[in-house]
Amino acid sequence: MYIDKFSNYLKNERNFSHNTIKSYTKDVEQFLFFLKKNSVNLEFSSTKDLRKWIIQNRDSGLEPSTINRKISCIRTYYKFLKRESKVSYNPSTNINLLKIKKRLPVFVSEKSMYDLFSKVNFSQDFKGRRDKFIIDLFYQTGIRLSELINIQITDFNIKNKTLRIYGKGKKQRIVPVLDSLITHYHNYMISRNHIKSEFIFVTSKGDKLYPKVIYRLVNKYLGLISTISRRSPHILRHTFATHLLNRGAKLNTIKEILGHKTLSSTQVYTHNSLEKIKKIYNKSHPRGQ
Repeated sequence: MYIDKFSNYLKNERNFSHNTIKSYTKDVEQFLFFLKKNSVNLEFSSTKDLRKWIIQNRDSGLEPSTINRKISCIRTYYKFLKRESKVSYNPSTNINLLKIKKRLPVFVSEKSMYDLFSKVNFSQDFKGRRDKFIIDLFYQTGIRLSELINIQITDFNIKNKTLRIYGKGKKQRIVPVLDSLITHYHNYMISRNHIKSEFIFVTSKGDKLYPKVIYRLVNKYLGLISTISRRSPHILRHTFATHLLNRGAKLNTIKEILGHKTLSSTQVYTHNSLEKIKKIYNKSHPRGQ
């Protein structure tokens, strides 16, 4: 009910990403199916109905984080419906998010990342240079996967050594890049000079690179130097932030580079640094032996 209009609202007015719109649309469809199955009219749905739906999701084994995303989606959906005068009451107002036990971000050690760029043999052809550039770009900027695949050639400013990134909600930020990354950029661009595309990362046929390819290559190369179970682009984002913090970078600086809205999102990395401090302290202090 009104799903197409809701999708357009998310895209044109809220500037949500394609993946978020896809997830929200699916969540709304599931919620509407739940109401229909329980003979509840959307216009007369209540907070009690919402709580039943949340309990059903919880009992089905969904993680609290996934359920919270669904709750956020339904909140947005009801606000949209109320704005469109499709409902007179928003039953999601009194619904709270589930409590989530915070997990420390998983990251790759500095030594392992050093080994990746110094000992792993990347081929000198188009694919090898592209893959090495991608891995280093993730590690040097903490960029998200969705941001990386949309980088265009004009976003790199080689003279100023900066990269323009369009994050969530199409919010723009500028991040610095190091000389080593610029070297990878030049090597890669030379190998793809026969390809005409506005996007930097492409397949050998010139098509825009898609997420699955990047997931596979990150998993492959991290698997060569680390035993961590999760080997995704987002792990490199965690690695970037943790290594910067360990080496004295200010939390606010990391926040700006990562594109976080609030400092609380960045503060999760301080726990990793604290654990490192504890280990060093216990190992180094005479009373810790």
